[in-house]
Amino acid sequence: MAVKVVKFGGSSLADANQFRKVASIIKSDDKRKFVVPSAPGKRFKDDVKVTDMLYQCCEKAGSGEDFSEDLARIKDRYNGIISDLGMNISLDEEFAVIEKELKARPAKDYAASRGEFLNGKVLAAYLGFNFIDAADVIIFDTKGNLLLDETVSAVRERIKGLDNAVIPGFYGITTEGVVRTFSRGGSDVTGSIIANAVRAEIYENWTDVSGFLVADPRIVDNPDVISTITYRELRELAYMGASVLHEDAIFPVRSAGIPINIRNTNAPEDAGTMIVPNDYDFSKESMSHTITGIAGKKGFSTINIEKAMMNNEIGFAMKVMKVLYDNGLSFEHMPSGIDTMSITLDSEKLAPVREKVLSEIRREVAPDHIEIEDGIAILAVVGRRMKNTRGTVARVFASMAHARINVKLIDQGSSELNVIIGVSESDLPEAIRRIYDMFINSEPVINA
Repeated sequence: MAVKVVKFGGSSLADANQFRKVASIIKSDDKRKFVVPSAPGKRFKDDVKVTDMLYQCCEKAGSGEDFSEDLARIKDRYNGIISDLGMNISLDEEFAVIEKELKARPAKDYAASRGEFLNGKVLAAYLGFNFIDAADVIIFDTKGNLLLDETVSAVRERIKGLDNAVIPGFYGITTEGVVRTFSRGGSDVTGSIIANAVRAEIYENWTDVSGFLVADPRIVDNPDVISTITYRELRELAYMGASVLHEDAIFPVRSAGIPINIRNTNAPEDAGTMIVPNDYDFSKESMSHTITGIAGKKGFSTINIEKAMMNNEIGFAMKVMKVLYDNGLSFEHMPSGIDTMSITLDSEKLAPVREKVLSEIRREVAPDHIEIEDGIAILAVVGRRMKNTRGTVARVFASMAHARINVKLIDQGSSELNVIIGVSESDLPEAIRRIYDMFINSEPVINA
């Protein structure tokens, strides 16, 4: 029978009421057999996540301070959930082990992992599911790199004969037996790995939003939800700062051809966003817009180089690139003309070697003029339909012109999947709003 892997974020499991919602979602579909929980998140605005409380315990333990009251507060948090759910289980033994371990070896990864571990125990008992400790199946090398093949094999071996299981997210164990965590948001990665291992038909990632949004809701009021997005489009938008799930969560399911469905625990009736393979058959989609999403971020600088007859000088770009390489810099974009070259870089990374880079470029290529322009923001307009829709780029720039926004950079890849635009940081919010209005508010939906 086909199965689904379901991951629930911290906000989805913050208290007993959220646990009830999660249980209802799981039990409403017999295919939801494997569950990956996060640690309890915030219950209200000024609340503290359990993971942060555990970090505090570890910090105190490391400096020899008494952390018993801090640990007691965490215990009270879990006991409150257990009591409110009317359950008859105890975590006393688990907390005793945690306290002993933190006193002996106050490791941050171990401390942080206990939030998911304890929540997994509670959720498994509440659902009547099997519990599998992630430390038994998620395997890292000694440097903290995930060993995917070994992990998949371990998961498949461990679940033999099991109809269901709760497997905590966020952590695993090294080949030397040391608990190791992914970076923040790593429960997304665990869910993706489990989906790969059990050959799931779909990986459902339940959170507190109803899918991936066309634009940042802090900039655009009530932006539309993207119904379907390819992995390539998601990569382009995530690179520009738009993200709903952990970046590393994409690879294990993408390589296995498993779609991801972003869903809202608080609005389970919403379809959410489907993240699908790049070769997905979009004839199944009835209607949609020309663009899929818009995202942007600040913090860039542009090195502008001018030199007459630059295009005839063999190795010009190579020499400039070598200067960047020698100074440990990578570039974001590099549009050029016959006598000009513009290189966009991360301002923070450029800052320590700024004058050195300018000096070395002058020495290597003797430009007629060179300058650095700071305060640049880059935005990406992404969409698989842009390639076959006439006038898309013209409409993007028309929306900018109407707002009197000066475009400082234009770059478009050969795939025509996206258009990259550089503007002043102060113009970024308005640029995003104008493009959204042009393609979403003012455009009738089109056949997919």
